[in-house]
Parts: sequence; structure tokens; C-alpha cells
Amino acid sequence: MNTDIRNLEPKRVWNNFADLNAVPRASKKEERVIAFIVNFGKKLCLKTIIDPVQNVIIKKPATKGMENRKAIVMQSHLDMVHQKNNDTVFDFDTEGIKMYIDGDWVRADGTTLGADNGLGVASIMSILESTDIPHPAIEALFTIDEETGMTGAMGLEGGYLDGEILLNLDTEDDDEIGVGCAGGVDVTAKKTYTLESVSANSIAYKITVKGLQGGHSGMDIIKGFGNANKLMNRVLYATVENSLIANIDGGSLRNAIPRESNAIIVTENDNAFINEFEKIKSEIINEYNTIESDLEISITKTDSPQNTLSKKEQKLLVNSIYSAYNGVFRMSPDIENLVETSNNIARVIVKDGAIKIGCLTRSSVESGKWDLAYTLKSTFELGSFNVEFGGSYPGWKPNPDSAILKVMEKVYEDMFNEKANILACHAGLECGLLGTHYPEMDMISFGPTIKGAHSPDERASISSTQKYWSYLLKTLENIPEKI
Repeated sequence: MNTDIRNLEPKRVWNNFADLNAVPRASKKEERVIAFIVNFGKKLCLKTIIDPVQNVIIKKPATKGMENRKAIVMQSHLDMVHQKNNDTVFDFDTEGIKMYIDGDWVRADGTTLGADNGLGVASIMSILESTDIPHPAIEALFTIDEETGMTGAMGLEGGYLDGEILLNLDTEDDDEIGVGCAGGVDVTAKKTYTLESVSANSIAYKITVKGLQGGHSGMDIIKGFGNANKLMNRVLYATVENSLIANIDGGSLRNAIPRESNAIIVTENDNAFINEFEKIKSEIINEYNTIESDLEISITKTDSPQNTLSKKEQKLLVNSIYSAYNGVFRMSPDIENLVETSNNIARVIVKDGAIKIGCLTRSSVESGKWDLAYTLKSTFELGSFNVEFGGSYPGWKPNPDSAILKVMEKVYEDMFNEKANILACHAGLECGLLGTHYPEMDMISFGPTIKGAHSPDERASISSTQKYWSYLLKTLENIPEKI
């Protein structure tokens, strides 16, 4: 399958992407991909540095005639989101991504593709190894752990980079030039509960919510996709008088809208429970029929668990999740159609006497980020949870006077006879953090069209990658001269 990918144009980009995708590279498990990139730089006899947090920096001199241009930093992150369909047999720790061509799209077989941000990494690799592409002095910055905390960008120290312009290759629509992004904070609610023994008269059921689209909890939050954790909670809330919860396992990563959730419940009132379940199931499926046509909500009998929550703890749990805000909280009053603040209830685990609920709160306004975070904290504390904040990172404030923005606007219009969309996004790009370490750096973000990032439906447009590549090369030719 991956052989076909290597014959796509631009070949050097797709070949590097295929090489990269053969290397397992989950967030916080980047040892192999770090070694891969370090080896790549050293084979080219380029200065290759690993900083204290394991970011990799590779430096390449300007090509002949470009020595008087401003030095640039080309930046992408090495890690990728690891998600797979429930029925896909795949080991992310040992297997490379299995890709195939579907019309104008490159997809993966039942897993995330890793185009976010692998196409950016592959593009930088292609520039570094080239001998025929004009460019100024380049510092290639490959960061780690962008997807689960941005610890690479957060830990990058001043003094490693000399570039005056940063090109972040992590935007997912080829007609957009990113000039700003949202910040974020992890909100985690935890509590313990006393286990209650299951009655011998109880019948146990496994409830499953699956088939949702999922997607990127920043870029896709505006689309109104179903959140498996919230939908499961609606089922549990509707049946709370005739069932007891034994465990819940819903969602996965904080930056992915939950696609699936499973719960084990017991009931002594089988007919009443089934009637309540069928009623709420029908309501939810009818409600989401247009946007989530593959949604499934099912129950199957299962082995009886030994323990459950008490009625009191169960009520506190379902009420807390019902009350906790999920989705778009506020739209930007300054930028049309931009989500300003949102929350994703990403993970719900109830097991062995412990409950953990993980959220990712985003906002392009720092005070708005904390306003929603405190809203969630207050909600969960009313349910007797302990609430922690972690992984906070700043947004990236747009600079309307950016010199590289003006260059790239003109290049885009000259090449494609239309104006690029200049906008901020609701995703968490690393530019905000990098800007705290290098405040004078002029930053921009762009990339090829990628759909369904952070889900097994992730796909990269072949024609868009060709467009983006030609735009990147023309941008490198037009980097301003040093002052």
C-alpha cells in the first residue's frame, strides 16, 4: 500500500512521509522518531542538536545567492495522535501506519494517518535534503509532544534559534494563512467512592455508544459532532432510577472528540430499564441523525460485576457530567466564525473505586480560558470532586503588521489568482509558546488540506499537497532580505 504513496507528486515529500510513517511516534513515546530525525540530519552532514527536552534542531546554510535573506525557522511536531476504529487490529507501538490512495485522498487503514503533522515534518526533511531548492539559512525545529501538552515547545529555551521568521507547517486548509491560535488548559476532576456489592438478583448489561465522527477537539468543535461521553451520560441519566453503574470507559485523548464509550450497569428492574433505555436511545439517534448517521447505541447482556457505585455517588456523577459544559462556549466577537472558547469532555473513567474525568478547555482569550476552566471546576466541586489544572499554554495573538504575512499574501495571490484567508484558528498551535521564548520572531502558519485529524477518518488531499508544496517553495524564494 505504501509503495503507491511513494509515486505521488511531489515525490520527495511523499517518500519522506512514508519513511516517517514507518516509525511509531505516539506523544510521549517519541524515542524512535527522535532517533530517526537525528540520524536523518547527521546523514546529510548538517549540524544536528537535541535540546534538553528532546526537541531536534537541524541547521542548513543558505543556498548560493540567498545568503542576504533573513534566516528562517521551519517548524513541525514529531508526534501524532494514535486513534483506531474499535474493530481495527493494530499495534501503534510496533507497526507503521498502513496507507492507501482513495481518489484525491491519502488515508490510513482504520487508524489515524499522521498527516498532522507528518506532512509538515516530511516537507522540512525534503528542504533539508534538497540540492536544487533556493532558500535562506534554515533552522529546522522538530518539537515533541505537541498533541498531549506541547511540552517540546514549552521546554524550548532561548538561545537555540537565530532565525527571524518562523514558518509553522501545521495548518490544515491550503487556502488559509494562520496568524493566531487558541491557548488551552487541562481540567481534571477526580474522586474515590466506596464499592457496593451487587445483588444476586441483578442482571448486568454492557451499554455501548459508537460510530461517532469524533475529530479534532479544537478545529472540529464548531461542527456540533456528538460527544460519546455526553451521550453515554444521557443514557445513564435517563435510566438512573433502575440501574447502578459498575464502570465506564469513554473517550481517549483530550484533543480528540470522543467517538466511543462503554459502560457496565446492573439492574433489578429489567423491564423498566429496557423501556427507559429504548426511549432515550431513540431520542438521541433521532436528534443526531443528520450529522451522526453512523451513531449506534446498544446494550448486550454481560457477566455480572462484583461492585457498583452507590445510588448517591451515581447521582452525583451523572449530574456532574450533565452539568459540565461541553462544546462551543463563546464565539469571537472580533473575528467572524471563529470559536473563541470551548471545552471537550474527553475522557471518563469509572473503575475500582475511582472516577477520573479529563477535559481540554481552549480559548484565544486568556481570561476566557480561565473563566470556563473555573466554571468546570465549580461544577465538579459541587459533585464532591477534586479538580486540578495542568498543561496550561498561551494563545498566539495575531500581528497585523507581520512582514512575512504581507509577503505570503502577495505570493499566494500571484500564484493562485485569489486572496488567501487570513485567520486565527481554535486549535492549539505551538506558535504561542514559541513566541514566549523568542518574542521578536515573526511567525506564520500554513499547510496542506487535511480532514478528520485526530480520528481514523483522517485524510490528506493529494492535489492540495502539490499546491501547498509549490507555495512553500515560492515563499522560500521570497523571504525578505536582512535589514
